[in-house]
Amino acid sequence: MSTFTAPKGSYDILPPDSAVFLATRDALAEPLRRAGYGYIETPIFEDTALFHRGVGESTDVVSKEMYTFDDRGGRSLTLRPEGTAGVMRAFVEHRMHAAQLPAKLYYAGPNFRYERPQAGRYRHFSQVGAEAIGVDDPLLDAELIELADAAFRGAGLTRHRLLLNSLGDRESRAAHREALVRFLARLDLDEETRRRAELNPLRVLDDKRPEMQAALTDAPVSVDFLTDGCRAHYDAVRAALTDLGVTWTEAPKLVRGLDYYTKTTFEFVHDSLGAQSAVGGGGRYDGLSAAIGGPDLTGVGWALGVDRVLLALKAENPARWDELAAANQLDVFLVPIGPQAQRRALGLARDLRADALRVDLAWGGRGLKGAMKAADRSGARFALVLGERDLAAGTAQLKDLASGEQRPVPLDAAAVAAAVRPE
Repeated sequence: MSTFTAPKGSYDILPPDSAVFLATRDALAEPLRRAGYGYIETPIFEDTALFHRGVGESTDVVSKEMYTFDDRGGRSLTLRPEGTAGVMRAFVEHRMHAAQLPAKLYYAGPNFRYERPQAGRYRHFSQVGAEAIGVDDPLLDAELIELADAAFRGAGLTRHRLLLNSLGDRESRAAHREALVRFLARLDLDEETRRRAELNPLRVLDDKRPEMQAALTDAPVSVDFLTDGCRAHYDAVRAALTDLGVTWTEAPKLVRGLDYYTKTTFEFVHDSLGAQSAVGGGGRYDGLSAAIGGPDLTGVGWALGVDRVLLALKAENPARWDELAAANQLDVFLVPIGPQAQRRALGLARDLRADALRVDLAWGGRGLKGAMKAADRSGARFALVLGERDLAAGTAQLKDLASGEQRPVPLDAAAVAAAVRPE
């Protein structure tokens, strides 16, 4: 009988790398917690129409990449390909606009897209995201961008770069679209690209193929069509980023892959990742709430790719990776010899764990030789051997597994804890 493997484009996260994953995900979220963002968790699947209306029919995400299925009630559901639409649905459904605005929310979890798997691009991927909904303030855009920068630094990265653009409002986009349509009409586009241009010409600017990037060298860009209000908004964002010490590169062709973006649009890249260099990004989405049936409110947010950040961390800061991987290393591995020692070890392990130590013990009634092999494989700093004579004497033998030094200690949780903690 054949064995099962993880579906193509997905992955398992195993120890010790799982410790790095958890620590990195927490580090990416920590600046948000400090800035007053509250945690929100939405379903992994949503009504398919939410993504059609919210993300956009012309996007590759909706047209090619969604995992969509009918449930047993005949309802069309889709595994979430991104987080913002679901958060906005929850915001509208629970009338969060009736409370204090902006609603500042963050989330973490998996997303799913049917893409061609490659390094840094999976069909199952994890993100940490943030949304600030209900206030159109360029300083809020700048704060969110600075929080993303702080999140990357907290995760151990320093070589990330910020790309910045403004797509403008509805009026700006209409003027840009008209000019872009005229420009694209002069190009010899393949059928698929022509279809994409008819649905939304901005999508063509997102085409990463070198030949298309060359053809788009002189394409009209959004910043040349900004209204006075949008230009003032963009200027205020850039001035605030300067005040915050955040540097950026102007990226006039940056549109990202989702249709809901307006005004401020940004992406963080890390050059160690090759073609899949983006480690996160986002922007303002002023029409999204109204598009899914909610009040006409503004919003701004971002999502950071945990998987991409991990790849960048391993390339840029392997020492940090090793440090995080060792963070869950055991402090003590108990080696009980005999039935009485095994029962005593179980209670001792509980008491040491209650004192914030990481403790495991040999299972299965192993003899001394087998139990010490298990101690060596565990990665623990110390082994604590409990034999029958040790129990009678009220002591145990504490062995430093790195140096081999061994000494007796009182068979008491407080005494063992004091002996294994560094001074």
